[in-house]
Amino acid sequence: MKIYPIETGNFKLDGGAMFGVVPKTIWQKTNPADANNLIEMSMRCMLIEDGNRLILIDTGLGEKQSDKFFGYYYLFGDFSLDTSLKKYGFHRNDITDVFLTHLHFDHCGGVIEWNNQKTLLQPAFKNAKFWSNQKHWKWATEPNPREKASFLKENINPIKESGQLEFIHSNYKDQIGFDVLFMDGHTEKQMLPKIKYQGKTIVFMADLLPTVGHIPLPYVMGYDTRPLLTIKEKAAFLNEAADNNYYLFLEHDAQNELCTVQHTEKGVRLKNTHKFTDIF
Repeated sequence: MKIYPIETGNFKLDGGAMFGVVPKTIWQKTNPADANNLIEMSMRCMLIEDGNRLILIDTGLGEKQSDKFFGYYYLFGDFSLDTSLKKYGFHRNDITDVFLTHLHFDHCGGVIEWNNQKTLLQPAFKNAKFWSNQKHWKWATEPNPREKASFLKENINPIKESGQLEFIHSNYKDQIGFDVLFMDGHTEKQMLPKIKYQGKTIVFMADLLPTVGHIPLPYVMGYDTRPLLTIKEKAAFLNEAADNNYYLFLEHDAQNELCTVQHTEKGVRLKNTHKFTDIF
């Protein structure tokens, strides 16, 4: 098995929304804001080469949305999914599986693209299975008012219409090749891959832990549907991560690819940050 970090692009979000009830005077110490109160975010995906399978975890925003849409998110930098895949000698047609932690647009937008004439939405990975789970799929296709703007029909409906959609079941390790942790605080049945690699455990954090600045328990996004549940889930997970020295793969931290955590008198806190290539 080989694992590669895949940078699909950077964007910006409102810092207050990203930290909920935590005052700006506190969160800006780890996540500095610009003059518009925006903080830098990444859309860092993971590529797993395992035998004859090439598994991509999440896809970033994609490129099919309008300029107006992208204007809300202040895209910056030179990263893209295709250039990141090419860096490691791959093309999107090589992908056999796309594992979607959840169906918010910044995680699944790259699954679907326009055809050359911009008349038809089609899969961007023509040879891949697209993995979700039944409870989250139902949640996303019958969205509540709070999340409706994050579950875009143009991302989700073509996945089902493609015939490439698969659902994770109780035997998910046999299906996809790694363990999956289910979390319900951010959205219903978000899935976090838990991967054994080179004698270590890597957990793809998705939106349970967007950045290292979110490690303290009250630091919960305003986007979470059940913030008290997020705190409970995060507490249990971070204790496990500290006990077992997990490496946490950070999807949205623009500066840090990996981190580890440790027990302190104040609870679980950051231990170290790492570049992926420094550890693996």
